[in-house]
Amino acid sequence: NPYAGLVSHLRASWLSGKTRPVEYRIAQLEALGRFLDDKKQEILEATELDMGKPSFEAFFSEILLCKNELNITLNNLCNWMKDEYVDKNLVMQLDSAFIRKDPYGVVLIIAPWNYPIHLFLVPLIGAIAAGNCAIIKPSEISKNTERLVAETLSCYLDNDCFAVVTGGVPETTRLLENKFDYIFFTGSPSVGRIVMTAAAKHLTPVTLELGGKNPCYVSDTCDVTNVARRVAWGRFFNAGQTCIAPDYLLCTVEMQDKLMPALREAITEFFGPNPQESPDFGRIVSDKQFRRLRALLSSGRVALGGQTDEAERYIAPTVLADVLPSDPAMQEEIFGPILPIVVIANMDEAIDFINARPRPLAIYAFSCDSKVVNQVLERTSSGGFCGNDTLMHVTLTSLPFGGIGNSGLGKYHGKFTFDTFSHHRGCLHRNMGLETLNTPRYPPYTQQKLSLLTTTFEVKRRGTCTLL
Repeated sequence: NPYAGLVSHLRASWLSGKTRPVEYRIAQLEALGRFLDDKKQEILEATELDMGKPSFEAFFSEILLCKNELNITLNNLCNWMKDEYVDKNLVMQLDSAFIRKDPYGVVLIIAPWNYPIHLFLVPLIGAIAAGNCAIIKPSEISKNTERLVAETLSCYLDNDCFAVVTGGVPETTRLLENKFDYIFFTGSPSVGRIVMTAAAKHLTPVTLELGGKNPCYVSDTCDVTNVARRVAWGRFFNAGQTCIAPDYLLCTVEMQDKLMPALREAITEFFGPNPQESPDFGRIVSDKQFRRLRALLSSGRVALGGQTDEAERYIAPTVLADVLPSDPAMQEEIFGPILPIVVIANMDEAIDFINARPRPLAIYAFSCDSKVVNQVLERTSSGGFCGNDTLMHVTLTSLPFGGIGNSGLGKYHGKFTFDTFSHHRGCLHRNMGLETLNTPRYPPYTQQKLSLLTTTFEVKRRGTCTLL
């Protein structure tokens, strides 16, 4: 295997204990901060070349949010690493019971193309913070960013403990043949199944950050202008190539009629009368993705946008009206600047529609009535939820980010990333003396011993709990 030597080298470094001291972890994390500072302009240029990403969006999503994750981690790492002492029973009051946060070892991080810096760097921050060695596999589709990461990251990190592997499907397949101690994958559910199958051969634990069709319910009681602006921003950010973008709207036919002029106004406000000329609207990452998206425009009727330019891989911000559940746009995650509207009769029908499909990465609900938003939250299931806005829940490092079911497995961001890359090791350190306290558990067994054991080990219920 072409990567066996690399994995063995990193494993030897990890076994040496090099990555365990807090000073080492902090030094490597600070080096990532220098990487972001030094290469800021190159990151903006690479993401612009790869998908026409506006510098504003690239700075916000690829640099600022990463710096936030980094600083949150540096500010709290010493506290996160501490042993966590737990409650003890009567017998073990003089003993020490705690949870040790151990690193897994050598981990693999496979990143996608849509946020090519953010989606490898945020997991890497947690992997380093937890004391692991790591191999990073950036996406070959965002080739300019891949080249930047491959050529420069090694100048900042310890090459005995961290490495970048480039290439496409064949290289990733061979890489996955090796035994890793943890795999963190971001991508599509179909590839996620391949990664999980490969991991299963070595009983390697995984985090799978996948996608899905994120529904957005708009009730009849809402501020239509605000809904249109927030939905348009979330759908067309990064030209719609965002795993948590609202994938389709659910609303009544009356609300659809109200939303159309409001969405038209929002799109014009954001991108001008011709979005193709706007410096604030991106492009589709590849010809393959462009052709796939163009084929989806046959769904329903094009109410807004619909213009395409294959030479530029440009698809206008598009809204499709009267889309049927059987239409092509409803059969796959869109991952582009196309927003279908599916008409429903009421909130109950919207909830039934959502629950009849695989559980998404995010669910959005808009209403001036908080009871409506809470109804959607309580009666559905998804990786995350955001009421009366889109995307913004992902900017809080205090919230876990991850999917459920078809949309993923596991969670990260902030301390959740540190926890994901840490093995929570249950530890008990007992007193060497006081052997009399242990006598009731030793044979020969008697009823008296069992009564003593019950008294010292039994946990009794305190009473009922009430959710306020």
